[in-house]
Amino acid sequence: MTVTTSGELPDRLHDVIVVGAGVVGTAIARELAHHRLRIALVDAGDDVGNGTSKANTAILHTGFDAVPGTLEARLVREGRRRLAAYAEQSGIPLEPVGALLVAWDPEQLATLPALAAKAVRNGYHATRLLDAAELARREPHLGPGALGALEVPDEWIICPWTTTLAYATQAVRAGVDLHLNCRVQSVTGGRHHELATSRGLLRTRYLVNAAGLHADELDRLLGRQDFTVTPRRGQLIVYDKLARPLVGHILLPVPTVLGKGVLVAPTVYGNVILGPTAEDLDDKRATGSSAEGLETLRAKGARILPALIDEEVTAVYAGLRAATGQDDYRIRAHPRLRYVTVGGIRSTGLTASMAIAGYVTGLLGDAGLHLGPARDLEPVHMPYIGEARPRPYQRADLIAADPAYGSIVCHCERVTRGEIRDALTSTVPPGSLDGLRRRTRARGGRCQGFYCGPSVRALFEDGRR
Repeated sequence: MTVTTSGELPDRLHDVIVVGAGVVGTAIARELAHHRLRIALVDAGDDVGNGTSKANTAILHTGFDAVPGTLEARLVREGRRRLAAYAEQSGIPLEPVGALLVAWDPEQLATLPALAAKAVRNGYHATRLLDAAELARREPHLGPGALGALEVPDEWIICPWTTTLAYATQAVRAGVDLHLNCRVQSVTGGRHHELATSRGLLRTRYLVNAAGLHADELDRLLGRQDFTVTPRRGQLIVYDKLARPLVGHILLPVPTVLGKGVLVAPTVYGNVILGPTAEDLDDKRATGSSAEGLETLRAKGARILPALIDEEVTAVYAGLRAATGQDDYRIRAHPRLRYVTVGGIRSTGLTASMAIAGYVTGLLGDAGLHLGPARDLEPVHMPYIGEARPRPYQRADLIAADPAYGSIVCHCERVTRGEIRDALTSTVPPGSLDGLRRRTRARGGRCQGFYCGPSVRALFEDGRR
């Protein structure tokens, strides 16, 4: 197994190279690893899941409101089933909180039965209409004026960071080469693809484009112009854990053409999030928050859950989604080019990731890649960073066996020295302090590393020597 972040690249001909190590790219690499192929996964960043995958609303969707008959609807439905089972097996934090689609005016209320009917067309039959009284009993802290809701009990919350890392870990352990800090600069065709990267040359028989926000750019390097990615910024506010008792479900608005709108939701880490905005931009690097965007969120949050606005804010962040102006994923095979493009994967990509991976693997087979017999992969069990199960600092058995699990370094998030050590020596170690935070939650609490920052940095730097 190989993970490289610097230096020259190996001179070998790969069967498949997957460009983009987000949740979709890592899922594809993991799925291909079931077959005895020479596979490489490359990414321009210093870590897996370092783009869109790290900054989303972390919801395991049902696909109840997808456009019926689309590829997205089908893959979300299948992917949800597969990812829910995989999360349980692999220790990925997942909580079955359910969602309430809240109507705030008569027009929205009248839309709810149509959304329930749409869910049925998408194969989901568990929605239920709630009147205002039942809604108030279920969510007593809702703002005044809520007229009713559509309950979607199988919309759950999940850890997107651990999901991506689990896929990558399993892929690497099965023989996939992971090359980070490896930006693709040009692609030359012929008997095989030659990828000129920031770290040298890579060669492959088949190529998969899972480059997310940059998928259209890579597509053009292959002579295709099938779609254009418009970065759609979503800003979010993270509230302190003391706000968690205010909300029991994912509180969704009636969706619009721009997306699912501003929601309030608990997280598997014990916080509450408010967001996202939906701002179409020109800059694919514009992940900063704006005063205007945050004020918009606060105004919407004040109507949904007024008491939330008085709670302490732990953090704000923004992510960019790959909007294409289409109502479906842009997944397409080009057999003559031995190339599959996986574009336009929006906020449902986390949920659909395993199904997308299976679909892409099938497309590669149809395009001429000899997959051979499938094999089982060695199971993985990821470090648990959620709140629904005991964490290491709460487990006397772990502490008795190794006192490092009783030595807390980050007190806001109760992260121990043992967890940081494990992350730094893991199959796919973090390339930065932010990567360490996504693996352990260190520096992710209310002080944002003000107190623990020097200690965490020292452990990070010592662990990389």
